[in-house]
Amino acid sequence: MVRQPSINAQNRAPLSIERIIDAALRIVDGQGLSRLTMRRLGDALEVEAMAIYHHLPRGKEQLLDGLVAHVAAAPATPGGAGGAWREDLRGWARDYRTRLLAHAGVLPLVVTRRNPAALTETVVSLREVMRRGAVPEDAAAVAAHALLGYVIGHAALEVRGTAEDGADRAVDWDARFDAGLDLLLTGAG
Repeated sequence: MVRQPSINAQNRAPLSIERIIDAALRIVDGQGLSRLTMRRLGDALEVEAMAIYHHLPRGKEQLLDGLVAHVAAAPATPGGAGGAWREDLRGWARDYRTRLLAHAGVLPLVVTRRNPAALTETVVSLREVMRRGAVPEDAAAVAAHALLGYVIGHAALEVRGTAEDGADRAVDWDARFDAGLDLLLTGAG
């Protein structure tokens, strides 16, 4: 007996790296990183787990790298000139923090995995915005790394949910983020 594909399978988009990463991200966001297995991913995609290896020959290692690249990719920085560069960076930082918090399950991978391409592109983009604001190259390089580290580190503290200053009151993470961001940006140039 020949098995006929289901109607759902006939209407499903072909398997692609983008579709695999999106499905993996849904698993991590909904169930946590520890629940991401190739079998569970195959079930979510309605394919045999081995079909995933056609697109990701290195398997789970390549999948995890893909998650980092997807989440840690730099949101676009606007092309403002002159005095607007700080506002451009402020907008970028807020957007990046929002993206990291939306995919908090991937955040440990952003911090621990070596994926220089995604982070390098981000630093290059930040340096370019600073150079438009007449920040000298050496200072822009240092400030770009500091800003990226600040946003990732702050998001990690938020996800952990600690009042790291020892306060016995709720932390206003938005206000704390903006205050730290202001300190970084006013010292950047």
